[in-house]
Amino acid sequence: MEINAKMVGELRESTGAGLMDCKKALVEAEGDTDKALEILRKKGVATAAKKASREASDGLVGSYIHLGGKVGVLVEVNCESDFVAKTDDFKNFVKDIALHIAATNPACISREEIDPEIIKKERAVAEGQAEGKPAAAIEKIVEGKLNKFLSESCLLEQAYVKNPDQTVQQVLTEAIAKMGENMVINKFARFQVGE
Repeated sequence: MEINAKMVGELRESTGAGLMDCKKALVEAEGDTDKALEILRKKGVATAAKKASREASDGLVGSYIHLGGKVGVLVEVNCESDFVAKTDDFKNFVKDIALHIAATNPACISREEIDPEIIKKERAVAEGQAEGKPAAAIEKIVEGKLNKFLSESCLLEQAYVKNPDQTVQQVLTEAIAKMGENMVINKFARFQVGE
């Protein structure tokens, strides 16, 4: 199949990837746009992984105030350059992360930040709930409940509110691939009236 400029342009517009990358993906996918999109996605994840070691010392503090002013969030998202921090894509990403935090109230950004005492208590609760089950199943039940607790408590593991099929980490990885710089959700504060 012949790859034309219109096909390349449409793929570029839907992904934000470079023209040459879009053309190569379409050639590899033999003109199938869905396959080309998947190729670009895989490449983007690999590219984002390479960028993860680079320092992200610029960025923005974004905010979100829920209607009625009952919930507010401040979030710091870092990137590598002032240039990317000033783009609409980056600003919208920061705002979307703040909105997500307002909606889901995560306890922390990643598992490493959870107090070991909280994990110990959650494990004890899970063990109590698994009591009376076959011994071979207890450990699996406890680990399953603990993983569920952690995935609901840690921002990067939560299902993204705007697309529950993806985690916040997957959305961040896609944003890194699209913007071409390492990005880090550094810290956040969530405020709720009465708490």
